[in-house]
Amino acid sequence: MTLGPATAGATAHFDPLKDHMDTWPGQPYPLGATYDGTGVNFALFSEVAEQVDLCLVDDEGAETRLPLTEVDGHVWHAYVPNLQPGQCYGYRVHGPFDPANGHRCNPSKLLLDPYAKAIDGQIDGDASLYSYDPGDPEQFNDADSLGHTMLSVVINPFFDWGHDRPPRREYHDSVIYEAHVKGLTMTHPDVPEEIRGTYAALAHPAIVEHLTSLGVTAIELLPVHQFVQDTSLVDQGRRNYWGYNTVGFLAPHNGYAGTGTRGQQVGEFKAMVKALHAADIEVILDVVYNHTAEGNEMGPTLAFRGIDNASYYRLVEQDKAHYYDTTGTGNSLLMRNPHVLQLIMDSLRYWVTEMHVDGFRFDLAATLARQFHEVDKLSAFFDIIQQDPVVSQVKLIAEPWDLGDGGYQVGNFPPLWTEWNGKYRDTVRDYWRGEPATLGEFASRLTGSSDLYAHSGRHPIASINFVVAHDGFTLRDLVSYNEKHNEANGEGGNDGESFNRSWNCGVEGPTDDPEVNALRLQQQRNFLTTLLLSQGVPMVAHGDELGRTQGGNNNVYSQDNEISWIDWDLDEDNTALLQFTRDVIALRKDHPVFRRRRFFKGDAAHGGESDLGDIVWFAPHGEEMDELDWRNGFARTLMVFLNGLAIPEPDVLGQPVSDDHFLLMFNAHSEPVDFTVPPEIYGDSWEVVLDTTKEGFEGSAGSWEPGKVHPLPGRSVVVLRATPDQATDSAS
Repeated sequence: MTLGPATAGATAHFDPLKDHMDTWPGQPYPLGATYDGTGVNFALFSEVAEQVDLCLVDDEGAETRLPLTEVDGHVWHAYVPNLQPGQCYGYRVHGPFDPANGHRCNPSKLLLDPYAKAIDGQIDGDASLYSYDPGDPEQFNDADSLGHTMLSVVINPFFDWGHDRPPRREYHDSVIYEAHVKGLTMTHPDVPEEIRGTYAALAHPAIVEHLTSLGVTAIELLPVHQFVQDTSLVDQGRRNYWGYNTVGFLAPHNGYAGTGTRGQQVGEFKAMVKALHAADIEVILDVVYNHTAEGNEMGPTLAFRGIDNASYYRLVEQDKAHYYDTTGTGNSLLMRNPHVLQLIMDSLRYWVTEMHVDGFRFDLAATLARQFHEVDKLSAFFDIIQQDPVVSQVKLIAEPWDLGDGGYQVGNFPPLWTEWNGKYRDTVRDYWRGEPATLGEFASRLTGSSDLYAHSGRHPIASINFVVAHDGFTLRDLVSYNEKHNEANGEGGNDGESFNRSWNCGVEGPTDDPEVNALRLQQQRNFLTTLLLSQGVPMVAHGDELGRTQGGNNNVYSQDNEISWIDWDLDEDNTALLQFTRDVIALRKDHPVFRRRRFFKGDAAHGGESDLGDIVWFAPHGEEMDELDWRNGFARTLMVFLNGLAIPEPDVLGQPVSDDHFLLMFNAHSEPVDFTVPPEIYGDSWEVVLDTTKEGFEGSAGSWEPGKVHPLPGRSVVVLRATPDQATDSAS
């Protein structure tokens, strides 16, 4: 028997014997709805429930309630024979409604399955979604939410993966591309209009070709777990664009499906992963396990709140009617509850084993480490990740902060983890906008941030380096605006970060001044060069290689429109910027000296003199830097020698790694500065391979000889190369 999707406003029927439907006892594991070819097993955890009804919803929106009578270890379960994929369902949980003690059961609310692998529809904002009367919050609301809420869907788990194999690229060889499914694909002229903004669009050859020609190795997708559209935004003509509002941790978001939402989104997502893998591109998901879309006590009852509120959420100990919030979204999941940890781990394993994704970036990961109040590196969450044979083998990236006390944890995650390096972002921005006293820290960030990661036995790959991410200015806006311009958000400019470490190059916003525009392009090249030639793992935000602008809006979380989408209609400048980015990524890929697996052997503070000669820092006059040079708060220039013959680790085959020598010259002053090429023991002839004052990749013609003086234009980077046979043994 096959039932179909619900229709809003239809009449509910309560006959459990409709169409002679039988139920068998079934199994308590796995949780969720599991189709086996002849029927479906349903299993739901609730410790507080006194009765649970499985609700099957047909094409007309009619509901059939099947009481679950089997309970094992607080898991309510049944097997329904003959049920087929595409079936919509939900649960009604009978139990105490006692907010003061943390319980909020309300059987008038049709609830999503926390383990649903597909979800149909969206909420519509109706008052029935809430367990209180919006006109009188003290009044209990028993209005039925059927027809106004989302529905879980039984899926067909079978998919032909063919010869799909995860790329399994090592961190040090990775270049990550942070992207939004819709924002990346919505206006691409070569993607058919009917699939733009979908998983299918992301798998389209035009998008795949852009990624491969750019040279990125992994795409990190903003949230694709099923999320909820905030009705307050919808009422204002806006939408939740970013998707940090999860309600289904095993379900791909139905708004990105081009082929249907009755389970088709699962196959479409898998086909996208398969296509990206075929192009040797990994898929990393930005996941939001720190909170859910139900918000605080004034939020809707969609799933967890009505199933077992006190088990799923952190409540204020002295007043369990309220939620303990370290995320700024109204609630935080209760990470010390074993059933919450099980849900997260089951979700992670599902996305790896069934959906073939290659890693995760954990939003506000400090919240996940809070078993009680403090952030704890020894928390149960880290323990179960560490020992899990599946999840421990994929890429694990932390956003190492949240909004709670002691929430800024950059450098403090366990050895298995990598981290978004917020200090890298801040330091590099400050250096290129000319802030004082950044020279030593800039050098540390350039060389992998050993001051943050070496103490825990980690390596440069622990640092996910970025200058720009989805949250904040784009790269082009970073050099075009001093202030945020968030008027379109309708919040009176109160949203978004006010301190952006940006510099507009002399004019706020768009200008016809050719000198300002040229400087802005040069600054973008400076940022890209610094990012892509730093030790660690670079992350580029989608569209920064194309000069993407959001018009100064630094918080486009609700702008699902041209403000946030990439504009693929490139002018000459942006076409040249794209080629420049490709070339710098290729330079990084071709030379292991820029992607070492181990830290340099110098001073952890700024990379100082190395016993191995693997790195040497020079002042512009061509002599090695001393402490006075490092402590000069007004210095804006430095030069670094990278020894291609002093790479300590072997390659994957155990063979020694060697490379060319490189000399990187940085001038963040506004005026030209003379740079003297170091003595010939480091190289007796250098060629320019990159000059950020040029649109093209090659710089000045001819070789640069030891002892010769060359003026570096203001705000520029020059990269020189010498082959090892041109250098003496004393440099290695």
